[in-house]
Amino acid sequence: MEKKPQERGERRERGPRRDRRPESEFQEKMVAINRVTKVVKGGRNFRFAALVVIGDGKGRVGCGIGKATEIPEAARKATEDAKKHLVHVSMKGTSIPHETVGRFGTGEIVLLPAPEGTGVIAGGPARAVLELCGVKDIRTKSYGSNNPINMVKATIEGLASLRSAEEVAKMRGKTVEELLG
Repeated sequence: MEKKPQERGERRERGPRRDRRPESEFQEKMVAINRVTKVVKGGRNFRFAALVVIGDGKGRVGCGIGKATEIPEAARKATEDAKKHLVHVSMKGTSIPHETVGRFGTGEIVLLPAPEGTGVIAGGPARAVLELCGVKDIRTKSYGSNNPINMVKATIEGLASLRSAEEVAKMRGKTVEELLG
């Protein structure tokens, strides 16, 4: 008959189970939490909307929005949503292959490649996306709306539109040498 862990002199695991969940391949960062108030006959109802960005540091990144009455639940929903909306980013070394512009709503962000050692020069929401994506050297400039949701989605849209010379040559059915002249 098998003895229980406490009978063998071993300790049972204590603490909440959520701390023992398996490590994810993604890093996540909560970019914004928005508290929304609905005024009803009996008072006010509060809900939270969380904006979460996830990335693997190797060229995959995504963002998600989750809404719930408690912040942790909203964050969990946002992470699940982000996993469903991952995009692959073409990279050239530690930067991006070429200049690009991302637009979402009235938010616009210009992404510029930078030489190695420059670092990530970007504002808050865009910085989170770029760092989780794995880009180490880049310059950015944002225009229009500075709403975190617009900035994150514009940054991801700009990164998703990047193409390396090899990808463009393959799409056109040419060699890289023919493409670059």
